Order: sequence, then structure tokens, then C-alpha cells
Amino acid sequence: MHLLTAIPVYNEERHLESVLQEVRRYSPSILVVNDGSSDRTGEILAKQTDLTVITHPRNRGYGAALGTAFNHALQVGADFLVTMDCDGQHEPARIPVLLEAIHDADMVSGSRYLRDFHQKGLATPADRREINQTITGELNKSLCLNITDAFCGFKAYRRSALEKLHITETGWGMPLQLWVQAARAGLRIKEVAVPRLYLDPNRAFGGMLNDAGQRLAYYHRVIADALETSKCEPTVDFECYGAFQPFRSCR
Repeated sequence: MHLLTAIPVYNEERHLESVLQEVRRYSPSILVVNDGSSDRTGEILAKQTDLTVITHPRNRGYGAALGTAFNHALQVGADFLVTMDCDGQHEPARIPVLLEAIHDADMVSGSRYLRDFHQKGLATPADRREINQTITGELNKSLCLNITDAFCGFKAYRRSALEKLHITETGWGMPLQLWVQAARAGLRIKEVAVPRLYLDPNRAFGGMLNDAGQRLAYYHRVIADALETSKCEPTVDFECYGAFQPFRSCR
């Protein structure tokens, strides 16, 4: 089994070395996508000898970094791809949990809201939690999903699932395009509980997305575009939460 763990990074000099040290305990093959970092991230990565680094000359966005990771996983023949963030919110020790769950699924997504863990840390910023709940509910209703966390980047994919995804959204809304494509491709989706860790109260999205209202509007545009791009016919004639069952046959 060829497992690849991919980590998109942008100005993560603070956490990078400790995260890599821990990921090495659970994944023999690591890819870091350096998305145009301007801090010491590139310098730190240059000293690593046991991983693959792909560098974007300029910052292209979170979705673009994950798109690069997807393409690389397919190119090197990975059987399974795990993606995780590098800001300390994802515990590498949970990688085996994702892989155990994927035995009867095509994609496994971490959820910070599936259950609560006994842990220390900052509370989830209110606007982020409210927007997550809103978007998650809308995706569940429109795509007949049953997820609890639309935005968690800690995921595991089978190679066959990656082959059905065609990610073009380069920004923070990339997971929403992913959910639309995954549902319409009929992928078997599971969630596993992961701790909800917030370490930096000052961490921001940047630009207009720092405004909660504009961020929500952007997410709605991503979903609408993804639905429009993949026009499909339902394979069943009954409704689920007011919408058709996940689509199977796409034009």
C-alpha cells in the first residue's frame, strides 16, 4: 500500500518542523506544497531530505495547493492520499484513524463537530462555527449528504476517488467544490471525529474574507458554480431533505 500524506503550507515556519516530525511517525511518504511562502518556510524545507517539496513561486491559494497535491498523488501512483493542515489544528496521530475508516469508503473526512474531546485550547471563533453550520446544512440539504463539518481539511482519499475529482477552485472555498463533486460522483463518504483545536486567535483568512458576510457570500458562489459546472441527472425519483438523492449520471 502506497500512502502519501500531503501538507499545504503558507508561512508556517512556526509549526512546520514539529508537524513534520510527528507526521513521519505515521506516514512513510510526505509531500509538502509550499504555496509561495515569504517567511522561513522555504529555508526549513530545504533542509529536509526525506520528503518531496513542490513550491508555487507565488501564493496561489489553499485550493490550488491541494489541487497540486491531488495531481502529484495520481502521478506517483499513491493508493491513498491523506491531506492535513500545518497550523497545529490536525493531529498526525489521527492518520491511522482515517485509514482504518476508509476500508469501506472512498473518502473519509475529519469532523471537529461529530463529538467533543476533553481538550484544552481556544474556543472556535463564533463566526466560523456559525458559517460552518450554515454551509454544512445547505450542502446536506442540496446534496443529500449527512456530514457535520464542511470545512475540515484532514481527509483521506482512495486513488479511485481522486481520479473522479477535478478541482479548479483555488481559494478557501475549495472544500465546497469538493463536496459537490464527491456527491455527484457517488463517492462513499464517511466522517471520523477529530479534536477541535484552535491555537492562534489572530489567524485570519486575509482580504475581504476577514469579513464574515463576504466570506459567506463567497462560499455560496463556490457552491453555485460547482453545481452549475456539473449538471447531472438524478438516478432516483424520490426526494431527500427537499432535494434529490446524490447524482450519479453527469452530462
